[in-house]
Amino acid sequence: MSNKLIIFDTTLRDGEQSPGASMTKDEKIRIAKVLEKMRVDVIEAGFAIASVGDFEAVQAVANTIKDATICSLARALDKDIDRAGEALKGANSSRIHTFIATSDIHMKMKLQMTPDQVLDQAVRAVKRAKQYTNDIEFSPEDAGRSDEDFLCRIIEATINAGATTINIPDTVGYNMPHQFGATMKSLIERVPNADKAIFSAHCHNDLGLAVANSLSAVLNGARQVECTINGLGERAGNSALEEVVMAVRTRQDVFDCDSNIDATQILSASRLVSSVTGFIVQPNKAIVGANAFAHEAGIHQDGVLKHRETYEIMRAEDIGWNTNKLVMGKHSGRNAFKARLGELGVEFDSEASLNDAFRRFKELADKKHQIFDEDLQALVSEAQIETHESICLVALKVSSETGEQNSAAITLRIDGKEKSAIAHTSGAVDATFSAINTLVGVKVNLQLYSVSNVTQGTDALGEVNVRLEHNGRIVNGQAADTDIIIASAKAYIHGLNKILIAVDKPHPQI
Repeated sequence: MSNKLIIFDTTLRDGEQSPGASMTKDEKIRIAKVLEKMRVDVIEAGFAIASVGDFEAVQAVANTIKDATICSLARALDKDIDRAGEALKGANSSRIHTFIATSDIHMKMKLQMTPDQVLDQAVRAVKRAKQYTNDIEFSPEDAGRSDEDFLCRIIEATINAGATTINIPDTVGYNMPHQFGATMKSLIERVPNADKAIFSAHCHNDLGLAVANSLSAVLNGARQVECTINGLGERAGNSALEEVVMAVRTRQDVFDCDSNIDATQILSASRLVSSVTGFIVQPNKAIVGANAFAHEAGIHQDGVLKHRETYEIMRAEDIGWNTNKLVMGKHSGRNAFKARLGELGVEFDSEASLNDAFRRFKELADKKHQIFDEDLQALVSEAQIETHESICLVALKVSSETGEQNSAAITLRIDGKEKSAIAHTSGAVDATFSAINTLVGVKVNLQLYSVSNVTQGTDALGEVNVRLEHNGRIVNGQAADTDIIIASAKAYIHGLNKILIAVDKPHPQI
């Protein structure tokens, strides 16, 4: 059995299925470059047939990334396979990941197919995928609730058809770790040609067990784990890449394998994904949370000062925590700015975009004395957001006085034309949002409003995240500014722009 654990990152596909977490093509490329730098083995870039935008994103990632295998998801349908193959043409290394449901409830209620029909369709899909690549992954959807005898049949048949990776998904997060591990072990032992494929685990976190189930699968023979940065994913999320990687690496006394991941890139990847999607990392999140290496209790502090290993099982710097350092200032030049962003995985497609970003940096440097990597990432995200928006903030004036109604006077540029409005309500943020609603004319429900600081200090960039609902469609909006009210307005506008251009697309689950 191989001692290499393959890391399959699906942040750009399954992670994007979190309500409101949709990413643009440029955002996907930014994240993919960081994943490549982290030495992720396989990057699932999207679901090519879902929409024109998804196809173009998969194609762009495939054409850009050179050191990782680029994968597209495809249902076990000819049109899906062909669309995935077309999107992956430019990849140095490509994989098609095809799937079909195998649990009784899915076959009967969703597919309305017999087990034999499902098996035939799976084999057909794998054979068709071989026209485009020799790297083919097959997933029996809802394997965690499927009959094991049928799983053995369909796995054997798809391996014979050409599948090189067999992924066992706990699609609804139903399994317990001992159960999921036992299933993995049994399948590997029972399937006659199991030695001709790598077995993989794809676990969801509905019961908070995604990482535990994934690790149990590894202990029982799986040599690929499918995961996402920060555990991002629909419902309760997916198995968190950072937790899987560091659990295996930290407990080499338990695991007889390890990944090739450069763990020092984990923190920057976490922050980038959080910035792009607007999904804030909770402070007590394992590995990448702000408190992950903080010690409040006096007895803990005393122990750590005397000997780090008394209360720390990992070194913070091994995960990238030492990268939160001062990197730029108001006297920094354009070349230094470009070089530092290059190290963070940000490249500019034109001199105009570089000049615009540098102008924003200088404006920020006049307001904020110390500028960190996180500030630079937030700045670039802000620039990319505004580039693609049809509604832009031109001016905002807010009046706030104790015991009086607050007012907000705002000017927006909507499709090239400037419009202004004033609103009076009980709060400055509420007045700002009301004025924006008056001008845009789209009725939305504000489901979430949160504010956090990007870095430390009273002059820190304030990052605002909003979640908006419109006709059942949920989007996230985010923005950062040294002024919280301005950041709030920009975040709200960002969400509204998404609503105006949003097109629903199918979201397959595996």
